[in-house]
Amino acid sequence: MAESAKRVLVLGAYGFIGTEVVRALRAAGMHVTGLGRSAVQAARVLPGVPFVQGDLLQLLQPEEWVPLLQGADAVVNCAGILQDMAPGELEAVHHTAIAALGVACAERNIAVVQISAAGAGPDAGTEFMRSKGRGDAALQAAGVPLRILKPGLVIGQNAYGGTGLLRMLAAVPLVQPVALADAPVQCIGMADLAAAVVAALRGELPQGTFDLVEDQPQTLAEVLAETRAWLGFAPAGWLLRLPDWLLPSVAGCADALGRLGWRSPLRSTAMAEIRSGVRGDPAPYRAAMGQGIASLKAIYQPLPSGRAQRLDARMALLMPAAVAVLSLFWLASGVVGLWQLEAAAKVLADAGWGSPPAKASVAFWSLADIALGLAILWRPWAARACLGMAAVSLIYLTAATAVTPQMWADPLGPLVKVLPGLLLALITHQLLQER
Repeated sequence: MAESAKRVLVLGAYGFIGTEVVRALRAAGMHVTGLGRSAVQAARVLPGVPFVQGDLLQLLQPEEWVPLLQGADAVVNCAGILQDMAPGELEAVHHTAIAALGVACAERNIAVVQISAAGAGPDAGTEFMRSKGRGDAALQAAGVPLRILKPGLVIGQNAYGGTGLLRMLAAVPLVQPVALADAPVQCIGMADLAAAVVAALRGELPQGTFDLVEDQPQTLAEVLAETRAWLGFAPAGWLLRLPDWLLPSVAGCADALGRLGWRSPLRSTAMAEIRSGVRGDPAPYRAAMGQGIASLKAIYQPLPSGRAQRLDARMALLMPAAVAVLSLFWLASGVVGLWQLEAAAKVLADAGWGSPPAKASVAFWSLADIALGLAILWRPWAARACLGMAAVSLIYLTAATAVTPQMWADPLGPLVKVLPGLLLALITHQLLQER
């Protein structure tokens, strides 16, 4: 395998883990092709890396994998989802598609490196972990040359999922809010995870299953404190322990937002995983490689951190509030416009419009406000909704100038009314584009 595994297909290539795995494999001299759903996203995240489009939700039979495996010596599976966005997604992505991949690879003697999760197995407490475990078992049953890597909480330069939540909470000033503060967590740095994949493809790591976790678990509160220190924020004045009874409500809200496309790290699966602890056995990997996984303090030490990381953490903390404020503002604007239809239409009628056109205009733009207020709540439309809000704000300013030019007798008046919302919409658009 050390000599032949030079052409590697990476599933989930532009994801949080996949991106760094692709870069590490290329740095090791391997020829990498990425696979994922969006060629546009792949080109933005991994410019110059060959890429093929493929959706694991549609690759459910061995024969569907055959064209994608042409010329490949090995496959690295970095794909995964935390929770169903639609019924059956976890089963399809983590098990059915991977079982089909295993059969196709076994027929061609293509090696597989499966990135699973610490704790995955048939008796795990969440469907995420159970479906991951079924995928692991299917690959083992297929008889492919196989390394199963089960990382703990992955810490990298970029932030996603649990890592993003850590940084967002660490950005809270003065206090450190945390739920399940005593939950045990074992971490792994992205560099160690990528190195394990490289070692597996070179044949330096034998076939088998390996937990990739630091030697000693830490509490979630300790992980947060270490993250806060790495970011360069002042130590929290006190630890604000959120009560356990609050978690079902928070998770329920996050799950509801998940149905609107917002993949929050506060969803019920993430909460359940934290509650049960992120743990694994570091001994087999240490025995196989002669060294273990770096501790959290050692993970953070070489990672650059500065103003950009602190700003990103603060913006992640503010973004949900910005989206909520924009949605409520535009919904309220539309509802008030319809409620006060007669009074609003009178302004246009006094400017020379007839009553029916004035009422029709007020009703149309009120409904447009409501549509934008709802559109920003649907994640696939949110960034475009922000641009729509900015455009409509400028239309209102232009139209108001034409209808009531006397408003510019005090220039600050109209600007103060329009500019804050306009700027908030544009800033939120940029935040959404980066996530």
